[in-house]
Amino acid sequence: MTIPALFDMTGQVAVITGSSRGIGKAIAHRMAEHGATVIVSSRKQDACDAAVAEINAAVGRDAAFAIPANIASKADLQRLVDTTIAKFGKIDALVCNAASNPYFGPAAGIADEQFTKILQNNIVANHWLISMVAPAMTARKSGSITIISSVGGLKGSTVIGAYCISKAADMQLARNLAAEYGPANVRVNAICPGLVKTDFAKALWENPDILKGSTSRAPLQRIGEPDEIAGMAVLLATKAGAFITGQSIVIDGGVSAV
Repeated sequence: MTIPALFDMTGQVAVITGSSRGIGKAIAHRMAEHGATVIVSSRKQDACDAAVAEINAAVGRDAAFAIPANIASKADLQRLVDTTIAKFGKIDALVCNAASNPYFGPAAGIADEQFTKILQNNIVANHWLISMVAPAMTARKSGSITIISSVGGLKGSTVIGAYCISKAADMQLARNLAAEYGPANVRVNAICPGLVKTDFAKALWENPDILKGSTSRAPLQRIGEPDEIAGMAVLLATKAGAFITGQSIVIDGGVSAV
């Protein structure tokens, strides 16, 4: 299969956090399909290995490799970067997808440690990892960084408020870093999915009332699938997205449009 030049990732090395399942795994799969070498990373080695085997079987080559890392650990993230560079020589595309949301309910009920964990894993960990990867990108004057935010960062919530705060911050992180790294031809963007059928979001889509509220007014009348987010991540890492930076791109089936 010939990959159109606009979407060709041949020769690129992509690191995707939280990529043993859900949106992250879909992104890793599609980037591998478009020619990239992809680093599958999440906390557990066995989960990473299973995703690697699945992706490699699907694309018919050894495109995916497992390097587990816990985003809560700065040392783990540095090891992820160092191991990738030692093995493959560079990182062309970074997708900060991993996130945490240990609390579901009103803001008054969230424990301090839960709030802190959400902010730490969803904002600070992204800052850490990007800071580790960006210097080589800026020196090379080439690179793409994508943060998986959420449409939740654009509106209020009575049940996942702290998570939404963290995702709003991720959009601002992308804008700040786009301004900072743009002169070196390094692009930084955020993708903001709506409700997607993943294990991570199960508390939302398994609740009939929340599901109905999410789909009844949506133009497409349904929630999304992980693979429907992956295409945008590929676009942002390729020539097709070469003039896109500092953007928060909503993919929500039209929910935010009406």
